[in-house]
Amino acid sequence: MRLIPRKFLWRTILMVLVPLIIAQVIIANVFFGNHWKRVHATLARTMAGEIVTMTNFMDNGDADAMLDMGRATGINVTINDRLNRPKHNDNKAHEAGMLARELSSRLQRSAQIYIDRGKHLVFVDVPTKDGRIATFATSLSRIYSTSTELFLIWLVGSILIVSILIAPFIILHSRSIRRIAKAANQFGRGLDAPGFEPTGSKEIREAAAAMITMKERLNRYNRTRTDMLNAVSHDLKAPLTRMRLAVETGAATQKELLRDIDRMSEMVNGYLSFARGEMPEIEQSVELPAMLIRIARDAAPDKKIETSFPDAPAQFYARPMALARAFGNIIENASRFAKKKIRITEIDSAEQVEVIIEDDGPGIPDDKKRDAMRPFVRLDSARGSKTGGTGLGLSIAQTAIENHGGQMFLENSDMGGLRVRIVLPI
Repeated sequence: MRLIPRKFLWRTILMVLVPLIIAQVIIANVFFGNHWKRVHATLARTMAGEIVTMTNFMDNGDADAMLDMGRATGINVTINDRLNRPKHNDNKAHEAGMLARELSSRLQRSAQIYIDRGKHLVFVDVPTKDGRIATFATSLSRIYSTSTELFLIWLVGSILIVSILIAPFIILHSRSIRRIAKAANQFGRGLDAPGFEPTGSKEIREAAAAMITMKERLNRYNRTRTDMLNAVSHDLKAPLTRMRLAVETGAATQKELLRDIDRMSEMVNGYLSFARGEMPEIEQSVELPAMLIRIARDAAPDKKIETSFPDAPAQFYARPMALARAFGNIIENASRFAKKKIRITEIDSAEQVEVIIEDDGPGIPDDKKRDAMRPFVRLDSARGSKTGGTGLGLSIAQTAIENHGGQMFLENSDMGGLRVRIVLPI
């Protein structure tokens, strides 16, 4: 038998209600228990003292004083030869227990207490010296405070009110989590979840957004593998066919064959580098300006490099080789298409580092920026195929940036060319 329920809804309800109930019980026992005892003890002593005093007046033959005191204290006094009372008295009832003990210790005779709960009255029968019975009748509130029941009612009522108020919020949270679980199950089977959007609290929305991002990256990974197979088939088949035809016809020269071989080696190395992904690397504290200047000097020696860095650049933990490879691909791409100038800018804030790499080349049309991020895609109309390459540079850079929790955006530069904006969290 499981004491803790399985569902998040009931676990949360228990997590809220159990401490609340325990706190209420402790308050009731510690505070109201003491209060209840003191109030009832005071009421019992007062009532017992009045009955004893009136009994003494009766024993001394001063019936008028007894009746006057009864009227003054709100107690109706009657003297009867005989009474038809229930077989069992209420001396041990919780309402009359303290009064019975007080009367037992003050009177030299036994007193019988009877309670009419319907009429909210209490009757105290005391035998007289002449064998008759004196009955002292008064309101039950004279010996017992009903605030105890009211307190218990409000105690239970407050718990019910809290339950009613928190139930909708817990149900909404539970529903959001169930939607995430359902969408994750569909994503895991390679299906889409139409209409799924992050809802609920901030943390739940962040979890849903992270899952959507993961799904997009998995989809891109699958598309990349398909594109790679298509690219290998297409890019290698053409030079191989050309080399075979040249050899068979005898029209091939050594220089042409070597050029095709070099081209094939470049493509194969690019495919292998992309397929292997990043090697494991220990994170280290890095500053970007020195890295970017070194990469720009090596990758674009024939271009004018303009830089704008903070006086005190931010330091953050990252994999320096992976970042260098990403920035190297971006700057090499800019160098390949820039006419004369490349601009590198770093903007730091408390939460992120933003790096902007721009060139004055032909740029990329807006409708082709998304394709430029895909692997094995070369945009002939924007950046001609004469420049070569396998179409992996920006894709490898994007993967490295995302592995650091960052994002990469392709925009238009005011220099006329491409503006690559990289945002990295600190």
